[in-house]
Amino acid sequence: MAKITLNNVRKTYAGTVETIKGVSLDIADGELLVLVGPSGCGKSTLLRMIAGLESITSGEISIGDRVVNTLEPSERDIAMVFQNYALYPHMTVYQNLAYGLKNRNTPADVIEARIKKAATTLEIEQYLERKPRQLSGGQRQRVAMGRAIVREPSAFLFDEPLSNLDAKLRVQMRVEIKRLQRALATTSVYVTHDQMEAMTLADRLVVLNGGHIEQVGTPIELYEKPATTFVATFIGSPSMNLLDRARGGFDLSGVPEAATIGIRPEDLKVVSDGQVAGYALRADVTVGAVELVGAESYVYGKLSSGQDIAFRVSGRSQIETGAQMTVAAHSHDIHLFDAGGARLAGH
Repeated sequence: MAKITLNNVRKTYAGTVETIKGVSLDIADGELLVLVGPSGCGKSTLLRMIAGLESITSGEISIGDRVVNTLEPSERDIAMVFQNYALYPHMTVYQNLAYGLKNRNTPADVIEARIKKAATTLEIEQYLERKPRQLSGGQRQRVAMGRAIVREPSAFLFDEPLSNLDAKLRVQMRVEIKRLQRALATTSVYVTHDQMEAMTLADRLVVLNGGHIEQVGTPIELYEKPATTFVATFIGSPSMNLLDRARGGFDLSGVPEAATIGIRPEDLKVVSDGQVAGYALRADVTVGAVELVGAESYVYGKLSSGQDIAFRVSGRSQIETGAQMTVAAHSHDIHLFDAGGARLAGH
């Protein structure tokens, strides 16, 4: 296990295109830190720089008490799990797990013990003599994780390891990765574009945008107090409603001046004319679409100003397209942002 530190790390391609713009970050020993953001934000590049698969243009990366800027990947004491599994098709599961250890001249009895322990932990003992083509996607991903575990590295690096799995398997593997990371207590950096995956896995989240950090914090901190409108709309599904105060189409009372009003769909309540008292925000909505997701429904509509708005209702909604409704929110559920998209202090 080891702490990972990034100090003003930058990456520039062709001398002009800067993809990582001065990232500084402390990743605690044993922490599971998730890098999340849209495609092209720099999260995979940053992970590959930690791994040594990409050189850094400037700054400093430390793993444990060593600066690793000039060290080869094999010298950094890390293990990486990729989205494409990267298993040797002609080898059995056992041989795949043993391959890296043999290359390091690890004693045979140590190899045997580590593989047995990893296979038991991952519940793949019955697959040790099979080839990768005989395994399902979830089983292959367990083998890929096992190959990392037997190394007993200082840190695990995960590069979107679940993106090739179907929705059900992704949920199962999320639980498995969280359980394993807790059991092994190994420092882990995990990259994903899936904000649900990020929210459920992370001890802390790092939201990246255009090569720089928008916000760092626990999942609940980023959900409840997003630092910018970018974070507000990226964390949470459906994303936070952002209403332009200047365009209007809604009524406010007791809410300080702000360029943008933020309200999450789950914090809007459907109200009747006699129920609006006591709410800080009220808006009339024309329903455009209703999305049933099981125990609840999400309703998408427009305000009189043409601004889009979404809200949640419980159960199997009978709301029809074209319906006119009134929604409201309490002041403690309203987020305020300035004209530049930054959260207003105290809100």
